[in-house]
Amino acid sequence: MTVYNFCAGPAMLPPEVMKKAQQEFLDWQNLGVSVMEVSHRSAPFLAMVKECEASLRRLMNISDEFEVLFMHGGGRGQFAAVPLNLHLDDAPGIYIENGIWSNGATIEGAKFTNVEGINIRSDKDGFFDIKPVSQWPLPSNASFIHYCPNETIDGIQIFDVPKHPNAPIVADMSSVILSREINVDDFDIIYAGAQKNIGPSGLCIVIVRKALLEREGLPRPSILDYAIEAKLGSMYNTPPTFAWYLAAEVFKHLEATGGVKAMEKHNETKAAILYDYIDKSDFYSNKVAKHCRSLMNVPFWLKDDSLNDAFLKQAEKSGLVALEGHRLVGGMRASIYNAMPIDGIEALVTFMDKFAKEHS
Repeated sequence: MTVYNFCAGPAMLPPEVMKKAQQEFLDWQNLGVSVMEVSHRSAPFLAMVKECEASLRRLMNISDEFEVLFMHGGGRGQFAAVPLNLHLDDAPGIYIENGIWSNGATIEGAKFTNVEGINIRSDKDGFFDIKPVSQWPLPSNASFIHYCPNETIDGIQIFDVPKHPNAPIVADMSSVILSREINVDDFDIIYAGAQKNIGPSGLCIVIVRKALLEREGLPRPSILDYAIEAKLGSMYNTPPTFAWYLAAEVFKHLEATGGVKAMEKHNETKAAILYDYIDKSDFYSNKVAKHCRSLMNVPFWLKDDSLNDAFLKQAEKSGLVALEGHRLVGGMRASIYNAMPIDGIEALVTFMDKFAKEHS
């Protein structure tokens, strides 16, 4: 039986990458040892690091105006790193709030700098909704603008990019990086925990405009200092080597299968299949306004919550795992990141339809 993993993160990885990693697990590059056992400063590992960054730059068309850092601490580590590096004494950090993760960034940022949270949620009649970017009340005085383009728990995605005349735009792209084409030049910092579309947890990608490395910010641990990490090639201390290696393999796989453009089409197709089925059903529902539905995380609710446990148990027996919704919103959630094949979505819809008919 084929198992499809709908976990929100750590999420499934491309099977081709996992199989290659399995083959190389004990003998990487004919060295007779695992990539986890070699020095991060050895010539083979440094060559892999160089190609990993080059591959990501090609995939996202990242210009020389940006440094690409491979850091510790995941997305939550950047909740602290962003205000520490970008703080200005006379301007608040502006945090756009559209869900659990963006709210968490605001709370963490307030530990270090003056923050101003801006709620863009406009939930109405039981539906999750957000205000369009053009209606965000961004103040003229800001040290930075922070937002989360995709809220994994609520299933809300922001497709437009905010603009500001002088404040850097910071985006937490942990759950959407490499899922659709973007113009990196529209941003000043992009960060993403690896465990959804890139690789295993433990690694965080930070794409930072070089000009921001000159900002004094606040006193901060060296491990969270963008300028230090850039100067030292993301090796201020021993990096998560296996996660870095797997990220490089995922990037290679993406390049070989059509790049981000092909992945965007793939993701749009998957999401359309699932949303179309839910919208036509009187047994399931989605509570997110159509203009801001996530392509990566699809929450849905059964018409009778008492059937939730039965749904999850039968789904797991059918090879459909990790479908339980987040405890804060309930229901179900299908996370359909890059590695999820269309076959997985079709299998889920087939099961959902069968379950609905049996319990209607």
